[in-house]
Amino acid sequence: MVMYKTEDLLLAQSIKVVFFDVDGVFTDGRLIYSDTTESLKQFNVLDGLGIKLLKSTGIEPVVISGRSGRHVEKRFADLGVRHVNLGVEKKIFVAEKILLEMGLNWDLAAAMGDDWPDLELIGKCCFSCAPPNAHREVLSRVQYVSEKKGGEGAVRDFCDLLITAKGKYDLLLSEALGQYEHQLS
Repeated sequence: MVMYKTEDLLLAQSIKVVFFDVDGVFTDGRLIYSDTTESLKQFNVLDGLGIKLLKSTGIEPVVISGRSGRHVEKRFADLGVRHVNLGVEKKIFVAEKILLEMGLNWDLAAAMGDDWPDLELIGKCCFSCAPPNAHREVLSRVQYVSEKKGGEGAVRDFCDLLITAKGKYDLLLSEALGQYEHQLS
């Protein structure tokens, strides 16, 4: 298990909702264009399980991205993410609306982003994270910088930190090991 700083775990204990960017966070930030009208994105399966585990601890993942695409919608539908907001210009307005709907405030919110459009969210949330390949202005403002790059497990790392802060990491790991050991029997 990764050892997180005590101050990060303390900040993360109260989190109930996490706002995630997509490009540069769930992906490596590259856009691959083909002859069709959609760009292609590559997602990391580790991040997907991290989102599912996060949900099992009662933390609501919310996706807010400036870009859109059917492939992105499908990925988050497959993960059971209820709040997917694509093609958003001002992310802060969407986040405020979701917090209001959920009856939550910024003290219970976290954010993960990588570039300037994420700065307002990062500044408002009580806990924030970025992959190490994020823009320097983001890196200088977040509390936690993942060891993993965007698209290479950064989301999973942040989810693991939040799950650890909730005291659920060992339980979820034990369940996973028990299921695996049961399959071997």
